[in-house]
Amino acid sequence: MFGYQQKLKKDLARWRDAGFIDEAAERAIRTDVASRSYGIGVPGVLAILAAVLIGFAVMSFVAANWQDIPRLARLGLLTALLWAMYALAAALFKRGMDSFGHAAVLAGCAVFGADLMLVSQMYHMDGNAPDIVWVWAAGTFAAGLLVRSNPALAFALILFSIWGMWETGQRNELHWPYLIPWAAVSAAFFWQRWEPGLHLSGLALSGFIITYGYFHHSNGGHEIVVLAGVVIGAISALGLARLPSLETLWKGGIDYALIISFAGLFALQFMKSPDLPAFVVLSALALIVSLGAIWWGLVSGERRALWLGYLGFSTEILGIYGKTVGTLLGSSVFFLTAGFLVAGLAYFAYRLHARGEARGVVQ
Repeated sequence: MFGYQQKLKKDLARWRDAGFIDEAAERAIRTDVASRSYGIGVPGVLAILAAVLIGFAVMSFVAANWQDIPRLARLGLLTALLWAMYALAAALFKRGMDSFGHAAVLAGCAVFGADLMLVSQMYHMDGNAPDIVWVWAAGTFAAGLLVRSNPALAFALILFSIWGMWETGQRNELHWPYLIPWAAVSAAFFWQRWEPGLHLSGLALSGFIITYGYFHHSNGGHEIVVLAGVVIGAISALGLARLPSLETLWKGGIDYALIISFAGLFALQFMKSPDLPAFVVLSALALIVSLGAIWWGLVSGERRALWLGYLGFSTEILGIYGKTVGTLLGSSVFFLTAGFLVAGLAYFAYRLHARGEARGVVQ
C-alpha cells in the first residue's frame, strides 16, 4: 500500500501539472486513498516487534528452568498471562487500535507456546518432538482465525513450516502431511484478502516443491520440479486470462512458477553432471526462464518478477562462467556472448518502455 501511495503521489503531481486534474480533485483523491489505507504503519510494526520480544522473553524465562517456583504457580502464571494478552487484544480492538490488538494476539500466541513447553518440561513428556510445534501452530492458527489476525496467521504458517521441516529432517523424506495445514492457512490468507500472506504461502510451497527435487535427486526429482513450475505457470496464466478478478493470486502464481522452474533447471545443470549437449540445452532454458521473468515484470508491472529475472539471469551467467570457462568457452567469447544478450534485452526493454509511454501506461 505504501508503494502504491508513493507512486500515486507522483502521478497526481504530474496529472495536476498537465492540467488533467485541479488541486481540489488531487486533495479529494489523496483523502480517499488515505481513508482506505490498511497498512500496519510504523506504530503497528513497532508493536508487533515488541510482541515478538515479549514472546522470546517468556520462552527464555521458561527455558531457564525456574525451579524455585512451584509447578502450579508456574503454570498459573503463564496461563494468566496468556488470557491477559487476549483480553488486552480484545480491549485494543474495541478501541479501534487494531495494529496494537494484533500485536497482543501475537504475544498471546507466543505465551501459548511457552505454556506448552512448560507443561512438557514439568511432566517430562516423551514422544515425537515436532508434535509440540504442531500443537502450538494449530493453536496460533485458531487464534488468528477467531480474531482475523493476519500476523497470527503468518506466525502459524511459520510454525507449521518448522514442524514440516523438523519432520522431514527426522524421517529423511519429504513430509507430505505439511500440505494440509499449508492449504488451510493459505485459504485463510485468501479469505482475508491479505497479499503479503499469500506471498508467504507462495514461498513456502515453492520451497516444498524445490526440496522434493533434492530428496529424489537420482530418480527425476529436479525434472518434476521443472514440470511443476511449468504447470503452475500455465494454470496461473490461464486463470489471469479467464478470472482477472483474482489478478493478484494469478500474478503471484506466475512469479513463483518462474522461481520453481529456474531452481529445477539450475539444479539439473549444477547438482547433476549432464553431458555437454544437455548442459547447453539446460542453460539455454534457464536463461529463457530468466529473460521471461524480466519480460513478464516489464509488461505486467510486477517488480518482484523483474528483480527475480535479473537475479536469475545473473546467477545463471555466473554459474555458466564458473563451469565452462576454459572448456566450453574462452573468457572473452563468454563475456562477448553475455554482453550481446544483455544489450538485446536492454533494447527490448527500451522499445517496450517507449510503446508503453506512447499509450500512457508506463509502470
